[in-house]
Amino acid sequence: MTAAPPETVERAAAPAPGRRPRMWRWGVLALAVVVVATVVTVLGTGIGRDPSIVSSRLVGHSAPPLAGPTIDGGRFDLAGQRGSVVLVNVWASWCGPCREEHPLLVEASRDLAPRGLVVVGVNTKDKAADARAFLREMGGAPYPSVDDREGRHAVEWATFGVPESFVVDRAGIVRAHVAGEVSAQWIDQNVVPLLAG
Repeated sequence: MTAAPPETVERAAAPAPGRRPRMWRWGVLALAVVVVATVVTVLGTGIGRDPSIVSSRLVGHSAPPLAGPTIDGGRFDLAGQRGSVVLVNVWASWCGPCREEHPLLVEASRDLAPRGLVVVGVNTKDKAADARAFLREMGGAPYPSVDDREGRHAVEWATFGVPESFVVDRAGIVRAHVAGEVSAQWIDQNVVPLLAG
């Protein structure tokens, strides 16, 4: 029996034109499986979540300071509110969702104040005159709003935008946060239980 010429052996071992080696195909298949698994995991963890629930590093920690002049000429200091539950709402006159949530905040302030709720606004990156015009147009507010035209308080409270709200318990600990409009359900779930204590 005679051996095949060397060039014949080389031709037999090389893949046919247009065909990929088997190892390369397995590598592509493994990469595709990893990519699909990653996409499914990322999408699966976000599906069904409320997009307004953005975690805040403040939840579970002492509330940052919040003190200063209010847009109506008064003064507010969060430190003086110990013993009350405080709903801090960061807003601006140029914010559409702030307009939508305003009546609910007014209602919460009026209805829950006898049970120990204090509502305070933080009017940020806004002119006090524009904020006052907004409140006049909306029928006023039974609670103060701290003038934060430079945005310093919004930064200290680690906000992402407006509106955002935080609930501070009677001991001064931030217990809840929502990015976007507050809802009656959010108030019922995050504010009302703290008033029972």
